[in-house]
Amino acid sequence: MNARTQYRTEAIVLRLLDYGESDLIVTFCTAEFGKLRGIAKGARRSRKRFANALEPFSRLQILFSRRRPESLALIESCDVLSHFPGIRANLEKTFTASYLIDLTDQFTPDDKNNEGLFQLLNDFLRLLEGGPATEGLLRFFEIRLLKLSGYDPVLDHCLVCKTPLGNEKAYHFNSGDGGLICTACRPDSPDALPVSLGTIRMLLMGREMEIDRLGRLFLSEQSAEESRRLLAHFIRHLLGRELKSVHVLNEIRRLGI
Repeated sequence: MNARTQYRTEAIVLRLLDYGESDLIVTFCTAEFGKLRGIAKGARRSRKRFANALEPFSRLQILFSRRRPESLALIESCDVLSHFPGIRANLEKTFTASYLIDLTDQFTPDDKNNEGLFQLLNDFLRLLEGGPATEGLLRFFEIRLLKLSGYDPVLDHCLVCKTPLGNEKAYHFNSGDGGLICTACRPDSPDALPVSLGTIRMLLMGREMEIDRLGRLFLSEQSAEESRRLLAHFIRHLLGRELKSVHVLNEIRRLGI
């Protein structure tokens, strides 16, 4: 029988699943191991052992062991680094964080190092902890996550004629092809979405700007709506469905809860 090897890593809780009478299957986002799944024995029966650490979007230092890289990890201990209390105290922020971890879960590969995705999620949870749950925060998270995941939409030139982004007032975005089409080339797809030059430039800035300066970017009402529709359509195309968490978040916002 192969011996277990112990590892210690920083992790953010993405998902929890009850297993048996007292155990939990926990899915983590980690910098060193990508998406990591592990079992926390007795976590539901004895809260003392994990000290309420295993909560969605908590940032932890975990100790785990496993026999092979592909096997389910055994979670041996957890130390809380941040519970993000400012998020948990606000309903809109809580549902926003739930969407961020849900989206991260969908785009993070299993057992594959992706420090960028882990850092992105951690940075945006930190921004959400200290500030409002704005449209800009959501859109800039989405555009950065797509880039880090290898699905970066083409927003700096026309997919057909390759002409760089210029002074045209409007373009169309084709989710099937993953990029912009200028008015001169005219989109073939009836599903192509109109998007203004200002919105495109704002998304490009939000994708590249330093994290701590993102608060300086303000989305107008038009840009907020256009960027939401564009990225929601593209993400739905990539995943083949709409995430339940974004539907719930949109309903919470629509109802003004």
